[in-house]
Amino acid sequence: MATKRRSGKPRRTGKRNLRWGIAHIYSSYNNTIIHITDVTGTETLALASGGQVVKSDRLESSSTAAMTAAKKAAEIAKGKGIDGIHVKIKAPGGHNGPMNPGPGAQAAIRALSRVGLKIGIIQDVTPVPHDGCRKKGGKRGRRV
Repeated sequence: MATKRRSGKPRRTGKRNLRWGIAHIYSSYNNTIIHITDVTGTETLALASGGQVVKSDRLESSSTAAMTAAKKAAEIAKGKGIDGIHVKIKAPGGHNGPMNPGPGAQAAIRALSRVGLKIGIIQDVTPVPHDGCRKKGGKRGRRV
């Protein structure tokens, strides 16, 4: 409800309704993939990767490639009516891979907010093993 101020103008207390989506960012040391879906996660709205925006293979995981890919995906999502984004970051994980995301993850989030999308929740969804497979290297580990 609107309440009266001293100036006589009613104060707006209701928030504008945003259309939310989910940005799934997979960031490894080889590539960065930005996949924007609706809130349920079933309908794909936009998809872009670092390999689509650079020519050289070694630049796919760079932060500039991630920013360009995120900007490209965000423009497509905004064209389909998405105003806000919940971000899920995923690193390779597993029992052998590094558990931390690559250099493109932070740059991609920054690019999504610069385009004008409102950022809600940022969540890390890297798969964590619960003592399944044994790491390679033998009983005494890898000897260099």
